[in-house]
Amino acid sequence: MSEAQKTAGRQDAGPPTVTGVDRFFRITERGSTFGREIRGGFATFFTMAYILVLNPLILGSAKDKFGEQLDPVQLTTATALVAAVMTVIMGVGGNLPLALAAGLGLNAVVAFQLAPLMSWDDAMGLIVLEGLLICVLVVTGLREAVMHAIPQPLKQAISVGIGLFIALIGFVDAGFVTRIPDAANTTVPVQLGSTGTLAGWPMLVFCVGVLLTIGLLARKVRGAILISIVAMTVVALVINALADVKTWGLTTPEWPDRIVDAPDFGLLGQFSLFGAFGQVGVVTVVLLVFTLVLSDFFDTMGTVVGVSAEAGLLDEDGKVPGLGKVLLIDGAAAVAGGAASASSATSYIESAAGVGEGARTGFANLVTGSLFGLALFLTPLLTIVPLQAAAPALVAVGFLMMTQVRHIEWDRYEIAIPAFLTIVVMPFTYSITNGIGAGFLAYVLIKTVLGRAKEVHWLLWGTSALFLVYFAIDPIEQLLGV
Repeated sequence: MSEAQKTAGRQDAGPPTVTGVDRFFRITERGSTFGREIRGGFATFFTMAYILVLNPLILGSAKDKFGEQLDPVQLTTATALVAAVMTVIMGVGGNLPLALAAGLGLNAVVAFQLAPLMSWDDAMGLIVLEGLLICVLVVTGLREAVMHAIPQPLKQAISVGIGLFIALIGFVDAGFVTRIPDAANTTVPVQLGSTGTLAGWPMLVFCVGVLLTIGLLARKVRGAILISIVAMTVVALVINALADVKTWGLTTPEWPDRIVDAPDFGLLGQFSLFGAFGQVGVVTVVLLVFTLVLSDFFDTMGTVVGVSAEAGLLDEDGKVPGLGKVLLIDGAAAVAGGAASASSATSYIESAAGVGEGARTGFANLVTGSLFGLALFLTPLLTIVPLQAAAPALVAVGFLMMTQVRHIEWDRYEIAIPAFLTIVVMPFTYSITNGIGAGFLAYVLIKTVLGRAKEVHWLLWGTSALFLVYFAIDPIEQLLGV
């Protein structure tokens, strides 16, 4: 064939064919590829797979008012099932690379605040009520309106704060940073390692993993985060087989005796929608549900904005595409979590790890959700990744999200101070909600002090008032005698 014929053939070929799946998820439109989406889906799963261990540990270690405990095997099944189903629904319905699973913090509230006051069925019923209330807020447009009322610099600050928060999660999960017990009589609340120094093979895996991840990122290697997770998991398996390691923490990297294990769905549907009212009274139930809703509401808001911003999906007004659907699915996830006794499910900031791998659409969720589905049967195999191998990804993603700090006008104190408080309160209090609340309250206060209160959207006034109640919930409960 002549060169002219080859050239003509290339011209006749036209642009690459866009498949129906590509069009549905807008993969090419968002500058992504199937390869990036698949890598992102894997990365997200491996950075949040710890919930398959942690959620059963937290809920299973607590007793309800009647001394009953939840079965760990059933909890693992419920956790994996809810994560799989709701992550896929978010991918198809919301088209964002945003995975969902049982929320950390919320599960602790269920285990250590709700359960001691009532039965497990009643506690999970409150989670269902919380999710239903959130869905009502979405349907009425109130939840989306609040998110649109937030100034763009504060949204950027939320993203930066989450970056620091997720990096701290990585450091803490790996044991690189630990809390010094109060009994130590020291003024330093945290320290390096468990004794002020770095020691042990697991710590070596984490440190090498961080160096490997940042090295690959600096060289712009595709799949950097996933390569690091897989490589350091293999290293951890070898070290655990050859060395005398006292503990790896929650997950020990060792080949399981069996790969397949049957799921146990015994906890599904074990909830009582209104049983708590008879156990603790109407006032207490209202306050408990209010606390759950506020925490879930703003944790999700921060996560959705942060992940979307990192993926470059916010529009020119700083709005998340298809936000109404995304928030409704997130509310439905809370309902599903309570109905399955897995605690409230919510959007995971670890989804940013998938974004770091290039995921830009809900197609990545199909991968992540499928892996959680496999976890129903292959939990022994899929949970061999130790935190020390997965945590470097969180540190790297923290850096990526931190870069948005450059967009904040630090010479404008009316926005710089609220942004600063939003950023620092998140990691320092280990809570996305607390950081958002501190930023909102500071923003409203400063605008008022400057005589520009009219510039504050009425929804921010209302939200800030709710945060006042949120932060003052203990004295309020004392005043009400509950």
